[in-house]
Amino acid sequence: MGSRKHISAENRKEARKTIYSASLKNVPTSPRKMRLVADLVRGMDVEQALGILQYTPKEPAKRLYKLLRSAIANWEVKNEGARIEDNQLYIKEIMVDSGRMLKRIQPAPQGRAHRIRKRSNHVTLVLGNRVQKDVPEVVNNETTKSK
Repeated sequence: MGSRKHISAENRKEARKTIYSASLKNVPTSPRKMRLVADLVRGMDVEQALGILQYTPKEPAKRLYKLLRSAIANWEVKNEGARIEDNQLYIKEIMVDSGRMLKRIQPAPQGRAHRIRKRSNHVTLVLGNRVQKDVPEVVNNETTKSK
């Protein structure tokens, strides 16, 4: 591997350490229904989003609640000893994409058939941190504190 590729791979590896996410694949709910619930919590603080998802009567809210708990657990693994309240975690991104589609046939009158599409979706949730830590910047081989 060349030095340029090695350096860029190391930079990607370091950037991945500060991303806290969780994903859910092939959820048997249509993406449209899942987006309704995802739009409720996008950009909210984690504690507030957990409360909203816990008491939302829609079926996808239960799955998103568990996904958010998983993302919080992933954050706790990467930040041992840190508290969620001190870091002001919030839902930075939540994406609902279309998943696989099961195609079925429904009998219709006069010998015809209607196609039924049973949709599923993929959900990706990324947590962000509103409290910025002082990150050292490298300028001309000298480290300085960022403001």
